[in-house]
Amino acid sequence: MNPSKTTIRNLLRRLALVTDAGGLVALACVIIALSFLAGSDMKAPARVLVAGEIAPHDIVADRDLLVEDQQATRARREQAGMLQPAVFELSTEPLLHLRERVHEVFQSLNNAEIGDLEPLRLALSDQLGTDISMRTLTVWSSESFQSYVTTNVLPWTEARLSDGVSSDMRILLQFKGGILVRDLTTGTETLRTNLHAIPDIRTVTSELTQTLKNDGQLQLATRRAILSLIEPLLVPTLTLNREATAARSAEVTDAIEPVLYRLQRGEVIVRQGERVGREQQLKIQSLYSVRSKRLHSLTVVGTAVSAAILAFGLFFAPSGRPGRPLQRKDLLFISLLLLGFALAAKGLNQLAPGITDGIATERLAYCFPVAGAAGLSALIFSARRYCVTGLLLAFFCTVLLQGGLPLFLFFFVGAMLNTWLVTRAQTRQDVVWSFFPLLGGLLVCGLASALLEGLRGTPLVHTLLLVGANAMISMLLLFALSPFLEMAFRYTTRFRLMELMSLEQPLLQDLMVTVPGTYHHSLIVANMVEAGAKNIGANSLLCKVAALYHDIGKLSKPEYFIENQFGSRNKHDKLAPSMSALIITSHVKKGVELAEKHRLGQEIVDILRQHHGTRVIRYFFQKAVDLGEKPREEDYSYPGPRPQSREAAIVMLADAVEASSRTLVDPTPARIKGHIDTIVKGIFAEGQLDESELTFKDLHKLSQSFHRILTGIFHQRIEYPDANKDKKPRSEQNDKAPAVQEQPSQSDSAETASVQTTELSRQTGGKNGNGKGNATISGQPRTEGKTDSGNPAPDTEVDNDVESAAAGSENALPAATARRGERDGTA
Repeated sequence: MNPSKTTIRNLLRRLALVTDAGGLVALACVIIALSFLAGSDMKAPARVLVAGEIAPHDIVADRDLLVEDQQATRARREQAGMLQPAVFELSTEPLLHLRERVHEVFQSLNNAEIGDLEPLRLALSDQLGTDISMRTLTVWSSESFQSYVTTNVLPWTEARLSDGVSSDMRILLQFKGGILVRDLTTGTETLRTNLHAIPDIRTVTSELTQTLKNDGQLQLATRRAILSLIEPLLVPTLTLNREATAARSAEVTDAIEPVLYRLQRGEVIVRQGERVGREQQLKIQSLYSVRSKRLHSLTVVGTAVSAAILAFGLFFAPSGRPGRPLQRKDLLFISLLLLGFALAAKGLNQLAPGITDGIATERLAYCFPVAGAAGLSALIFSARRYCVTGLLLAFFCTVLLQGGLPLFLFFFVGAMLNTWLVTRAQTRQDVVWSFFPLLGGLLVCGLASALLEGLRGTPLVHTLLLVGANAMISMLLLFALSPFLEMAFRYTTRFRLMELMSLEQPLLQDLMVTVPGTYHHSLIVANMVEAGAKNIGANSLLCKVAALYHDIGKLSKPEYFIENQFGSRNKHDKLAPSMSALIITSHVKKGVELAEKHRLGQEIVDILRQHHGTRVIRYFFQKAVDLGEKPREEDYSYPGPRPQSREAAIVMLADAVEASSRTLVDPTPARIKGHIDTIVKGIFAEGQLDESELTFKDLHKLSQSFHRILTGIFHQRIEYPDANKDKKPRSEQNDKAPAVQEQPSQSDSAETASVQTTELSRQTGGKNGNGKGNATISGQPRTEGKTDSGNPAPDTEVDNDVESAAAGSENALPAATARRGERDGTA
């Protein structure tokens, strides 16, 4: 099979897998419609002005155009043809013919009898075309005459004819560029421009007469006899080759370039009140003849193919793999964005000449807010997709505004600048302040583009003022249309994410008051995912907000999660393992329901649904095995799906790392690092990250970010002196008092929850519901069954998710539990 066909087939198959068919059809229809719009001319046909008329209004060229002046071109080519030398052939045959005929006359005279002279005279008169008298015939018959002609006259005549003799001087003089003499004997060509120096037959005859007259020995009768013999036999040696001359003229005329007038877009052909000249009429006719085509098929095809190539960037990552699936609403939003701004660009191009009072359309295009449209896409999509969307917007708007490369560069660079500013804004106030760097950047880009177009003086100033208006309109569009996107498409924009991050949100208030342990855990996970996402270039704001809400499902049954039990009796002790697993997994479903109820947005709902993937709650699964049951892993697994995006995978990793890090004994930086690597490798070995876009390099960077955050949380503090300290030795006090690490918190409620949990643990003697003692770190239980280094004992497994690590009454897994890495055959 052809490799290229296989590649195309694979690309189409992947495209079908990652894209909604209805949305893809909508995008394709929009691209085709805009391509036809780009190739169509909807302007009303204008009246052509002829030479001598007064222009009723300014006529401005709306495109770059080359206009040929056919009349001037024809005149120039005719002039070149006239100056082209004619080709004359120089032949020696007339010389040979002359000598042969003279010898034939002499031979016939010498052989004739006296009685045959009269018939001979008549015959020679007929051959030579002149009346020959008997007296002349008698002179020709003399030996001295024949000797003189053969010795003197013929050599002189042959010499004159060999230089070239024409039939008539007037034929030569009509070729002002001279003649090209082609010697048929040698094949050489000689250009002769002094045509008066080339004799014709009459001139040669006159010269021969004068030469004979100069010879004093010749009598008048003899001279007349010589002229009567030679003159009828003179033939021109130069003959015009008409075919060669015409071919040479055609070559020269074809080489003459046509007379062209270059029209530049925006050039004023004729101003109002001026009289139209012939050249202006020609330009207007050519301009309107191009406009008369209502549809330019080549423009349609070129626009459609170019846009389709650019649009492929929406579906594939630079690695060639399909990106995150685009939902139908994503494709519909992109289609409507392209359609709306492209129609506005076409309208501006069609209406601008009649409403701008002389301001060229290409200058007015600099106020078109492509940067604002790209900023809207940056509120929703990741970097790759909002860059492609900005590229499509810049392309279509440039084509529909009939702009060139400078305008396209201005649109695209301005769009990328605005998306960069939008993605770095943390509040709406930040977006407002971003107007000033946006204005400065657009002015610089506009200045560069205007200089590329050759604008100077007043047009340049007008262009920069329009660029300033562009920045203002882009900012207003960003604020005006972002609420519409949130309501119409149910998008969670950056503005919405900033609002959800506020601690005044009802769900966060409920977390803070009802489940302070979960709330404190969510705060730490939010810090971890934010640092990790920034490190690998993911959407850090989305990760942070999703981490704050990822455990809101625990609000339905908070007492079943150990971080919210505060040392009270564990409710799972009286439940069957299957029921406990059902309660634990239900917090994902409850969280999704709460997120949809409070309209947190589809992106956050997806992360909540995926942040545990399809992992098995290993603790309760093993507990069921120990009770003699034969459990299925599907009954003890989260419903999933596995993380489909980098952001969901980051939340999964941070959640598992933070929850299980509570079990570390003496969490030194080295132990924290080893623990993070163990958790990350375990999740990877389970295949939970297979459907995300995380790479090994991303996992390494995430581990470094998590290690930095957790090391800061589990930092060492010096012991402050106690004025009422006991007299007991410090070592004895340390043996009885559990070690409590002070953690940084992001709110007073979180800190209160941590201290409150520690006090309750001390009051209950550090025992759980079964009376078994557990040391605590910041109010969270610490798992038994570990070595002094804090790593899991050889025959135990630390569950990596927060519920599995915290829900059981016994936090050390039995020795029968195999390590995940060994089970999967992965180190």
